[in-house]
Amino acid sequence: MTSSTDKRPWLTLVGLGEDGVLAPGGAEALAGADIVYGGNRHLELTGGITAEKRTWPSPFATVFEDLAALRQKRVAVLATGDPMWFGIGSTLLKHFPAHELMVLPSPSAFQLAAARMGWALQEPDCLSVHGRPVDLLRASLYPGARILCLTSNAETPRQVADLLADEGYGRSRMTVLEHLGGTRERCVAGTAEDWSAEVADFHTLALEVIADPGVRFRARIPGLADDAFRHDGKMTKQDIRAITLAELKPHPGALLWDVGAGCGSIAIEWLRAADRTRAIGLEPHVERRQMAAENAVALGVPHLELLDATAPEGLHDLPQPDAIFIGGGLTASGVIEACLAALGPGGRLVANAVTLESEAILLSAYQSHGGTLKKVSVHRASAVGGLTGWRPLMPVTQWSLTKS
Repeated sequence: MTSSTDKRPWLTLVGLGEDGVLAPGGAEALAGADIVYGGNRHLELTGGITAEKRTWPSPFATVFEDLAALRQKRVAVLATGDPMWFGIGSTLLKHFPAHELMVLPSPSAFQLAAARMGWALQEPDCLSVHGRPVDLLRASLYPGARILCLTSNAETPRQVADLLADEGYGRSRMTVLEHLGGTRERCVAGTAEDWSAEVADFHTLALEVIADPGVRFRARIPGLADDAFRHDGKMTKQDIRAITLAELKPHPGALLWDVGAGCGSIAIEWLRAADRTRAIGLEPHVERRQMAAENAVALGVPHLELLDATAPEGLHDLPQPDAIFIGGGLTASGVIEACLAALGPGGRLVANAVTLESEAILLSAYQSHGGTLKKVSVHRASAVGGLTGWRPLMPVTQWSLTKS
């Protein structure tokens, strides 16, 4: 048995504030380091470092190989605030085991921003669009939301203001908190619809979301209205979509394969339903992939991954999924078998059919593998002359299975 004390950390992440104050233990870590990495601003703020100083390389990805070659050295990395909150720490942990790192955090930008705003930190959503599309905010908007957001530069607040106005939240209050904790700290506030302020590149953005009168906000519970998506008519409709997502059971960090993604409605609702979810959509028709990509951006999940592929051939070499939805291509030979083989224990498989041929395949799968087989029929009221009557949608046969 190996204890955690048998392997000493050689890589220390040191948080520091805008005022140059290091995290507790940070001065000792820098004094004992052979090499110190950081941005130019970090290295200037600390000063007096006797170790070899290195700035981040370009392209940045080469740093991981450089660091791996320094395991026999004592290396320190400088980072703003808490390195583990949308910081370099989470990135390094994808390349190095946790026992090789020592993390010394300073107060994060979120902590400082919440303190200035007078918000309890557990209440607002803490997000980052630093180096990410601002469209990610669309999935987090609802009347009364409070959001703390890390940004890329001085242009981000203007982009966020345009996004809020576009979504029907133009009256929302925006507060830019510049250089938190430093001598240049400044607060700039205004509404999204009137935003014109010039602000510093280094800031945190606080949003108090206020809906315009009559705005239709989009809940993150699955079952968005069909008109929330651009589609060509071939899509999983609202009621069936909600039932399908209930069977798929999205949870934070889970990966979905959406086979025959179409306009992306299932994958998009999966991504909206839980934090840190991922989705890979297989769709061979270029027009539908384009629709899916546009829908993903409009609904706040631009990270939907879309592949020009069909099953079962296109499933090879994909990361193991937590759930698979088959919405198209059921009649292709070997699709269900390939999907079942890809799932680990506890993985969910859900398949929908609207044709008799596809329904027969699901019946056979149910007889061979068990699970749950059901038929769902939805009727919607509409005008019949001067009266009202029921009009049925196409019934959907659904097979679902949790792999043992």
